Amino acid sequence: MPGGNTRSVLHFEPFPFRVATAEGPHLVDVDGNQYVDLLGNYTAGLLGHSPTAVRRAVSAALETGFSLGATHTVEIEAARLLTERFPSLEQVRFTNSGTEANLMALALAKHHTGRERILAFRNGYHGGVLAFAPESSPMNVPHDFVVVPFNDFQATGDAFATAPGEIAAVIVEPVQGGGGCIPAAPGFLAELRQLCDQNGSILIFDEVMTSRLAPGGAQELMSVLPDLTTLGKYLAGGLTFGAFGGRADLLSAFDPQLGGALSQAGTFNNNILSMTAVVATLTEVLTPEVIRTVNERGDRLRESLNEIFEANECQFQATGVGSMVAIHAEEPALELFFHEMLNNGWYIARRGFIALSLEISDDLIDGFLSTVRTWASLQH
Repeated sequence: MPGGNTRSVLHFEPFPFRVATAEGPHLVDVDGNQYVDLLGNYTAGLLGHSPTAVRRAVSAALETGFSLGATHTVEIEAARLLTERFPSLEQVRFTNSGTEANLMALALAKHHTGRERILAFRNGYHGGVLAFAPESSPMNVPHDFVVVPFNDFQATGDAFATAPGEIAAVIVEPVQGGGGCIPAAPGFLAELRQLCDQNGSILIFDEVMTSRLAPGGAQELMSVLPDLTTLGKYLAGGLTFGAFGGRADLLSAFDPQLGGALSQAGTFNNNILSMTAVVATLTEVLTPEVIRTVNERGDRLRESLNEIFEANECQFQATGVGSMVAIHAEEPALELFFHEMLNNGWYIARRGFIALSLEISDDLIDGFLSTVRTWASLQH
């Protein structure tokens, strides 16, 4: 494999990091070293490495056939649970990943409006072929993108004003994940809602990451409803999963009974293992109280980190919302911090990203803060 792996974000210098096993909150590498996993598979690992309820449900599904090539009742139940949970979802369809979900949502928006232009935001990340951090990636699909700074009210309004009747959709993360856990400014999502309504454009919330921030996602937390929502990551308990949904009049384009013109292909869209995992996740694990608890822990972690950084005059800052946290600093300071934490048994992203899982206890957070406090005291 070029670079030694097949997921580029996991590569870092000067040595490879190879995990052999995972149990509870811990990873064990091939040399037998143990780490507390604060990265949580970039939000996909919210339930942990092998959640009991999901493992039990998937094991049962394996016994009844897992390559069906047919519609089954479990996907219907998964769709029901999702539409009940997320306020904007009147109907939903499944994909294999959040990336695919975003591609489908954009295609649907272009079809519905008859327009080509897509408004996106600098440092936004909607998958490996929809990345704008900070410039458009050469891997991006060739849509007609207009990219403006996130949280810039003026630039966003100007994008609509200079292209009246041309913008098919606005795609936005309510909190930019890959862009450093930067939340939408107060009123910004409401402004997007108003601009889309005024211009006949489709508002898409990429909630692949942010749906973990409240029982009904960031749209519930921030009290703004999009036309379409995309989901993925953790909702299948760590198995491959994606979904897009929203207004029924939009989703009807996929309904052949209503003369829908669009066909969504995908051999594994409704694979029984992922669908079973979604049902187990939503019925047995992710209660509203569980969601609130993990996000409260994230808020405490972020606030405590900033207190440590300020007290020790470190040029570091933690941002985010709830269980999504990003630590910011200039290079090479951030790279050195990452390796220092790794050497002390704490696994975070090289770029400073943290996504707490349900298995990260208050005691573990206190342990991490103690390590950071010791490190910070030595920076003078």
